[in-house]
Amino acid sequence: MKLFTLKNFIFGNLLALAAGFSAGVQADDSAQLIKQGEYLSRLGDCMACHSLPGKPAYAGGLAIESNLGTIYSTNITPDKKYGIGNYSEQQFSDAVRKGILPDGSRLYPAMPYPDYAKISDDDMHALYVYFMQGVKPVADAAPETKLSFPFNQRWGMRFWNWAFTSDKPFQPIGGASAEINRGAYIVESLGHCGSCHTPRRITMNEKSLDSSEDAFLAGGELNGWSVPTLRGMPHWSEQEIVDYLQTGRNDKAAVGGEMTSVVEHSSSHMSDADLKAIAAYLKFLGGNPGLHAADPQAVEKTAAKLTAAKNLTEGERLYIDNCNACHFVNGKGAPGVFPELDQASIVNAESPVGLIHTILAGAQQPSTAKAPSTLAMPGFAARLSDEEVAKLATFIRQGWNNHASAVTSDQVKDVRKNLKHGE
Repeated sequence: MKLFTLKNFIFGNLLALAAGFSAGVQADDSAQLIKQGEYLSRLGDCMACHSLPGKPAYAGGLAIESNLGTIYSTNITPDKKYGIGNYSEQQFSDAVRKGILPDGSRLYPAMPYPDYAKISDDDMHALYVYFMQGVKPVADAAPETKLSFPFNQRWGMRFWNWAFTSDKPFQPIGGASAEINRGAYIVESLGHCGSCHTPRRITMNEKSLDSSEDAFLAGGELNGWSVPTLRGMPHWSEQEIVDYLQTGRNDKAAVGGEMTSVVEHSSSHMSDADLKAIAAYLKFLGGNPGLHAADPQAVEKTAAKLTAAKNLTEGERLYIDNCNACHFVNGKGAPGVFPELDQASIVNAESPVGLIHTILAGAQQPSTAKAPSTLAMPGFAARLSDEEVAKLATFIRQGWNNHASAVTSDQVKDVRKNLKHGE
């Protein structure tokens, strides 16, 4: 009897220890998945679209301007009434990868589900665990998207999806290194870089969803701004690409426009290995000719005239008065601080909207872990007239090695009219 009792005591304690160990392992696994999912949410830049400054994370409400009208991002916290707390994992996956909600209604492709379709099953599972267990529920209703007819007929997205999306998983590039394929996976899926950097057809779909076609990442236009090609990036080294994504600046450029929030909320949180993989992939793509060789004499000619400050055009005078202190007479700026203007993409873009907007509204680099200082360029909207901005922008687009078209006061007027309050 005593032996039986002792055996039961030992056996019972062993079972308790085993159960405790199993629970501990499960808790560790869950914690690891939450951590992984949080990182993947940064790769996917979920924070930027589903959060508002000063509001709880992922509570939605961001107004996204599109060709269809204003679309509001949704609450994706695990709140059961206003968020996604009642979603099963399959329903979560269908929303993210297919743009289909649990009630069968369709999302608009402002949610980049055509790109997210390539997210792996393992990564999707980790994202689900994070959003259900690692995000605080927020009981706030996001504003409802109300587009005009016929765009308010969401059922029509069924046919758009059939024509322009794919359920094919990510396809590794044959013969490419593991690093390049890691970069390809991030760029083509979670990073959804193609949603901005790939040109779109009149039907508003991306012309290509992967690197099998030359149109992928070949540049385009977004909200009037010229979006540069990312194929090969012959003007930047791999390290300069990493620096730009990690800090919002490098020795040639500084972030502006939509990329500011991408760096702030997404790429500055990526690991060094993933940033290097992205850079390796973009350089691997190629597909674009290199830049024309810079002409030192052209730089010297512009610099000499600005230095002498004689017989200046109005555009040159405006540059001396407003821009020279930071960007200098040679247009080279200061590495890692003030961006180059000579041969800069935003300066030489076919559309001058990005440059005009920057002159009028200024720009501010985000504070990141590896570049905490917040460097800002002031806006000149209150100081310069439309005609003056046009002449200044024209000089910048045609000075040094730049050979872009002239800017008109009407173009400046249009940009000024569309500046957001406070810019």
